Amino acid sequence: MIVDAHHHLWRPERGYTWLNDPALAGIRRAFTPDELRVELAAAKVDRTVLVEGGRCHVDEAAEFLGYAADTAEIVGVVAWADVADPDLAATIAGFCRLRGGELLVGIRSQVQGEADPAYLDRADVRRGLATVAAAGLAFDLVIRVDQLSAAARAAAAVPELRLVLDHLGKPRIDEGAAGLLDWRGPFTDLAGNANVTCKLSGMVTEAGPGWTHEQLRPFVDVAVAEFGADRLMFGSDWPVCLLAASYGDVRIALEQVLPPPAWDEVFGGTAARTYGLVVDR
Repeated sequence: MIVDAHHHLWRPERGYTWLNDPALAGIRRAFTPDELRVELAAAKVDRTVLVEGGRCHVDEAAEFLGYAADTAEIVGVVAWADVADPDLAATIAGFCRLRGGELLVGIRSQVQGEADPAYLDRADVRRGLATVAAAGLAFDLVIRVDQLSAAARAAAAVPELRLVLDHLGKPRIDEGAAGLLDWRGPFTDLAGNANVTCKLSGMVTEAGPGWTHEQLRPFVDVAVAEFGADRLMFGSDWPVCLLAASYGDVRIALEQVLPPPAWDEVFGGTAARTYGLVVDR
């Protein structure tokens, strides 16, 4: 059972303003469950987790949970909510009452968009993280390298919360050894918290046009060394990955740079445990 722990769906007219960047013209169109199913079949991926797409509006949750209810391949949804919102508990409870609400497995805020590297140290944010934990959900960390240290402190402060690091914390793979050096220390600190797992996702876009397997390998090697296979999971980051590679190319790239003994966990086991997925529905 192969699980893609990180992909998106969107319709730009619904308010995905970040897609207005001219560099993103290639993905500025609708991506639907029907198209997803074609990609999954071609890549031999069985189940997926649908992650909020930067719309930053609570209405997206109803749409995505509805997709999951109607699409057997989508076995979990990570919905957007403002982690600093004092009414976060009520928002999550509302999500759970929606059609498909039983498939809500996590919450994500666009922390990468916060200028403050220490945003996750804020008291209101810490309260929100505790609220997510109390709801029995995971919290996806979409953060920059300079926010990894605050994430490590947050993980230690809220040990009951399952934290999932998206895209390895977005290291500058395109900078090679310099990018590896800047990222490795704070990444290792975060990995030292047993309540954190990490997605091997988003790497091809961080590597940039003309990326190679050898560019990715040092970063994957560090992730395996620091987290172990049982805390790592595969994520396609489709359709964002299309800026640099096809869905199938992303899976093949990870297979090329990941030691085969890690495959069972990374390509399914870790995601199923971390998100509590029911993969045989």
